[in-house]
Amino acid sequence: MVADSDSRIAWHRAQLKKNRAALRQIETARFTVGESADSKAFEGAKRQLSELKEKIRESEQVVAQHDRQTRRPLGTDLRSLSSVSWRDWTGNGQR
Repeated sequence: MVADSDSRIAWHRAQLKKNRAALRQIETARFTVGESADSKAFEGAKRQLSELKEKIRESEQVVAQHDRQTRRPLGTDLRSLSSVSWRDWTGNGQR
């Protein structure tokens, strides 16, 4: 992965990695150990899962928007370049 010059995007990428690992750990523990019969524990785990998924979704949106605006097309043939929407891309990043 290329280092980001925008610290906000780098922070979101780090949060994605951290939150995905936490989500994976919680879901793995849930299937390994089993779900608790305690309704409070079940609701707490359910709320924690939904919060993590929401944080992941928000960070994915920020990173995707940044990538759409800053990434150049990888293909250099005429067919690839003609299908690119150049109005969404700026070489200088966000303005």
